[in-house]
Amino acid sequence: MLVILKRSWMPSPPVLAVIGTAWATVAGVLTGGTLQVVIEPCVGDEPLRLHQSESKTEASETWTATRLSYLVSGVFLQREDDSWLRLPETVDWMNAATQRNTLDLDDVPSGTYKAIRFHVGVDARENATDPATRGPDHPLNPRINGLHWSWQGGYIFLALEGNWRGADGQTKGYAFHLGGDAFRTEVTLPCSMTLPATKTVVVQLDLATVLKGVSFDRDGATTHSREGDALAVTLRDNLRESFRLASVNSMAAHRSTGAVEAPPGIGARRPLAAGASFPQPKLPGDNPLTDERMALGRMLFNEKALSRDGTISCASCHDAKTALTDPARFSTGLDGRVGDRNAMPLFNLAWKDSFFWDGRAASLREQALIPIEDHREMDETVERVLSKLKKQERYSAAFRKAFGTPDITAERLGMAIENFLLTLTSHHSKFDRSRRGEETLTADEQRGFELFMMEREPRLGTMGADCFHCHGGALFTDHQFRNNGLPINPADTGRHRVTGVGLDRGTFATPSLRNIALTAPYMHDGRFSTLEEVLDHYSEGVKRTPTLDPNLAKHPDGGLHLSAEDKRCVIAFLHTLTDIQFAERALPESE
Repeated sequence: MLVILKRSWMPSPPVLAVIGTAWATVAGVLTGGTLQVVIEPCVGDEPLRLHQSESKTEASETWTATRLSYLVSGVFLQREDDSWLRLPETVDWMNAATQRNTLDLDDVPSGTYKAIRFHVGVDARENATDPATRGPDHPLNPRINGLHWSWQGGYIFLALEGNWRGADGQTKGYAFHLGGDAFRTEVTLPCSMTLPATKTVVVQLDLATVLKGVSFDRDGATTHSREGDALAVTLRDNLRESFRLASVNSMAAHRSTGAVEAPPGIGARRPLAAGASFPQPKLPGDNPLTDERMALGRMLFNEKALSRDGTISCASCHDAKTALTDPARFSTGLDGRVGDRNAMPLFNLAWKDSFFWDGRAASLREQALIPIEDHREMDETVERVLSKLKKQERYSAAFRKAFGTPDITAERLGMAIENFLLTLTSHHSKFDRSRRGEETLTADEQRGFELFMMEREPRLGTMGADCFHCHGGALFTDHQFRNNGLPINPADTGRHRVTGVGLDRGTFATPSLRNIALTAPYMHDGRFSTLEEVLDHYSEGVKRTPTLDPNLAKHPDGGLHLSAEDKRCVIAFLHTLTDIQFAERALPESE
């Protein structure tokens, strides 16, 4: 908009001052740049090394951290006149395990500033927002950060977990989770900088200060920020003092640009059916869901020509009536050969980032081709499978519909099966209907749900089943790899066989508990036949090993020591996670 002033009128000095201030503000925004705040975790003067950095509490307890994950928001800069400039609302997730430690602040007005202020945690409005509304790449999407308290509501603002060792020499676990409006922590640091010359502010977060004055043995090894919990208050107050300015630089830190999606394929996009409370998934950009690709994938899933002798298809070991898993402990492949792991169920895979019990496949299209060439399964080669498919006219037509040309390739074979598997979602259980007000849980089922979502903190009088740490949220899994207290089998060390990292010994993917009543037997090796045996394991059978997950290691020897009544109620709740619609949607043997 252009404003023309007549020469006969001139604004007064006060008006000129207002106009000048307004223009300076506009000009500052227009010339503003990007400021990066890098937060580097440390222990004292040393950089934090997860699982390795050992330190001692004031009570002479040795501790290490295995997880540091938190949310940062609400950034302000202090001007020279002591006023505070609030920057555009920014929130991000920091995670030590993936070295995600940079907060990018865009359109920062030029000027000279003398302090920076930010918050660990999010404000009340953000904390109450439905996490299912967050985009697939949003830092507050629970699929990304794993920091939402699911059905209890709200975010975990900071999660610090690890192991500790006291005078008795026994290694135990700790899990400190701060969250709730009272635990949003404000941090203010003196920081002299001039923008846009300044590009990066480096801040250190000292975990030794976070744990200052804390004794795991005396004060407790777990907190979930319940009202009246003195340990949580101490940690919050320590956290405020745990940040310190390290440097102010004129060079920008490395900034990830993210993956570039390939152009979509042909055909109308098919919406992904999902529960209202499900987080938004990150779907493959180069393989949009279409009816044509889904139909081809279904044909291939049921195609026995994928096996060497034409007797086995994917559906042979993934029965729809048992939530697309195998009721046998180990599936039988060609010539009667058997594997050493139980077949995993195939639903809600759109929310996973790795596949198989050990995560050796990074995508569904990669996962789909591996059983074809496994000697214990289909015992075929992908090349021969392609040759067999090319001889069938129906497949040439189906590949043309799905991809635009009749070319049958290994890449397209994997993408078609991936497309089909992504559409297999389960979200119509009794529990889901109860959340929508369409059905009511029985007293035992409701009690089981409460136990499922309740931590075990004897010092606060809460004696729950503590299931939600690994199986919380709408998907009933965090998709992490964990040692859940089974004895480590030297012949199958789980994730360790893929990574070679000692800390992964005995860790396996956390399965979803949806449809759990249908997917027996249980565990990666199918060692438990019933849910009762599973609950007995977590109650009394947990084995302490060096890689035992801290959320289990924090409990007494053996496990949770649940009462028979509590076990019965938890199992009653687990049965409410059965999705009859999904279980009855048997896949056709052929198209």
